Amino acid sequence: MSGDARIGVDLGGTKIECAVLGADGRITWRERVATPTGDYLGTLEAVAGLVAAATRHAPRAPGVGVAWPGSISPGSGLHRNANSICLNGKPLRADLEARIGLPVRGSNDANCFALSEAVDGAAKGARCVFGVILGTGCGGGVVVDGRLLEGRNGIAGEWGHMPLPNASPEERSVPGCWCGRGPCLEVFLSGPGVEADHARHAGHAGLRLPGIAEAAVGGDPLAKGCIDRWVDRLGRALAVVCDLLDPDTIVLGGGASLVPGLAGRLPGAVAPHAFTEELRTRIVPALHGDSSGVRGAARLFATLPA
Repeated sequence: MSGDARIGVDLGGTKIECAVLGADGRITWRERVATPTGDYLGTLEAVAGLVAAATRHAPRAPGVGVAWPGSISPGSGLHRNANSICLNGKPLRADLEARIGLPVRGSNDANCFALSEAVDGAAKGARCVFGVILGTGCGGGVVVDGRLLEGRNGIAGEWGHMPLPNASPEERSVPGCWCGRGPCLEVFLSGPGVEADHARHAGHAGLRLPGIAEAAVGGDPLAKGCIDRWVDRLGRALAVVCDLLDPDTIVLGGGASLVPGLAGRLPGAVAPHAFTEELRTRIVPALHGDSSGVRGAARLFATLPA
């Protein structure tokens, strides 16, 4: 195996994926295991086991890149802001390095997604890319000239924990986010957020997002109203990104982004709220799907300082 091969880990809330990325950008080996939910030490051991297997396929890898939820505090060095709350307050990077025996570079999972799609995915060739994760949570990542923008505080792209722009009184009354900051974008734009919105208007819970989308296509007025509200809220939220970053391309990822027709509807939802007479930003679905996180993680050793 070439010394250019790199190891990436995608540390998700339900699964942990490890992969070896070859010099040509192809994944040459991968394995997934279930995440030991709520078990910090178990999570460390699961990652270490996967990396041990990966090093047999990439023995000269310079280290391990990790896509993780949340971020490391520049002040304390401890993990924070992860919806996998067992990671918060722990020296995650240091503990991983101790168990793996290799240098570890990590970044937020949405950052790694954005990096993968900017380098050789749906946004290849774009100078400024905003990657959006719409899944069990809601996040974002920024890549400029092929490099991650992480920011002075390590929170660049934390779009999911901004308030919903131009929120109505009804929207402001929605129960707040797990982060304690009121009804963030994640409350409205994540898959569970859309399902909760449908339940509030239907008067009962039950439908998952794929079922809501299917019912909307079939003409169900409650489902159609739910999807229309979601698209409108996404439009308002992404207009703020366009005003601030003016990205060349916005890439949509995460399970909720797979709703048919979403990318096609969004330019029309963003344009009325963006401070421009003509929206030229491309909004496209991800090319690499749920592999983008681990692919971006594997690329961290080429893009981030030690």
